[in-house]
Amino acid sequence: MNHLLVRDLMSAAVVRVQGGTPFKEIAHLLQEYDITAVPVVDDEDRPVGVVSEADLLHKIWGGHDDDAAAPGVPPRPDKALATDAAGLMTSPALCARADWSVVEAARVMARHGIKRLLVVDDDRRLIGVVSRSDLLRVFLRKDQAIRTEIVEEVLVKTLGQAPSAVQVDVTHGHVILTGRLSPQLTVPALEDLCRTVDGVVAVEFRPLREPDTDPAAPLST
Repeated sequence: MNHLLVRDLMSAAVVRVQGGTPFKEIAHLLQEYDITAVPVVDDEDRPVGVVSEADLLHKIWGGHDDDAAAPGVPPRPDKALATDAAGLMTSPALCARADWSVVEAARVMARHGIKRLLVVDDDRRLIGVVSRSDLLRVFLRKDQAIRTEIVEEVLVKTLGQAPSAVQVDVTHGHVILTGRLSPQLTVPALEDLCRTVDGVVAVEFRPLREPDTDPAAPLST
């Protein structure tokens, strides 16, 4: 399946700072651009870390393990004392490539529990940022586009079936498959392939009812 790529969804305009950027300037940037984190880059525009709102909050509660600390946040007195991006940032920065699929990007975000990935080129220079909300845009894909991909890519190219072998209906990302499958094709296999198509929310297979064959019924003339 041809998944959307990170380059299709990322934001190319990225607010960035360098290691020497002062604390208050970072706070102003987060507020001015309505963002929750900012990448820290070196002199060659390569990401070395990220400063988030959580990093700045250490300054408020002092970074000590007391009642002021947020649940689950380890004490970091060093960040509470930091005055610039180099001292505040979380490092290393997790990065993605522009040619990653949305699936690859989503897996990395889920594995590390992060909200965004910096996007770098072949020289590891910063070229964009992709967030969870960016990845969720795949579910805005039109139903007709989803149906076309299932018919052409799943049924015909991948499974070698005729386009008419299974009726495909898509409504708000919910896929209904109706038909009779060939002996070599199983329902779970077909449903799993359909779920890999960008924008699919759910898949259901409905077999066609076999016609009644009553041997006692009179033959029509």
